[in-house]
Amino acid sequence: MTEQEVKDILFETKAIMNGHFLLTSGLHSPQYVEKFNVLQHPKYTQKLCEAMAEKFADANIETVVGPVTGGIILAHETAKALNARAIFTERENGVMTFRRGFTLHEGERVLIVEDIVTTGGSIKEVIDVVKKFGGVPVAVSMLVDRSGGKADFGDVPATALLHIDVETYKPEDCPLCKENVPMTKRGRTGK
Repeated sequence: MTEQEVKDILFETKAIMNGHFLLTSGLHSPQYVEKFNVLQHPKYTQKLCEAMAEKFADANIETVVGPVTGGIILAHETAKALNARAIFTERENGVMTFRRGFTLHEGERVLIVEDIVTTGGSIKEVIDVVKKFGGVPVAVSMLVDRSGGKADFGDVPATALLHIDVETYKPEDCPLCKENVPMTKRGRTGK
């Protein structure tokens, strides 16, 4: 799947949005990728995850791990394509960990998946959890890398289906804030 094909799917599902957004990282941005606009469509999610898995077909992946929330869906569909197990991390008392009885055996080969990466902070936490539980993080696969190449996972190689270069700003440096552009509300758009 080409980057243009991925972008077409994201535009078709209105996953790529323009406005004034507060990102999970605390940064502001004029563009946002609402992953659930695409992940609510199983046929597109399956296509995207099959494309993520395709790059690792010969990597002997035993388990695919994604962080809660969007990472659960991506881990499940990517693992299905790889005939592997799917589990997820979540925060407990502010710390990323495995819960719900999830564990890894020593040396277990793990592919880490994530939806949208801006700074890579959550992925770094997942890598640490995988290592702490004895797993081997083989690679990171991202749906969208919007870090501009800044997300670095050390010795763990990373790939993305789509690279988007979008400006991000610290709140105090945000030109949209300086122009008094209101924040764009995400999430519920119902009545």
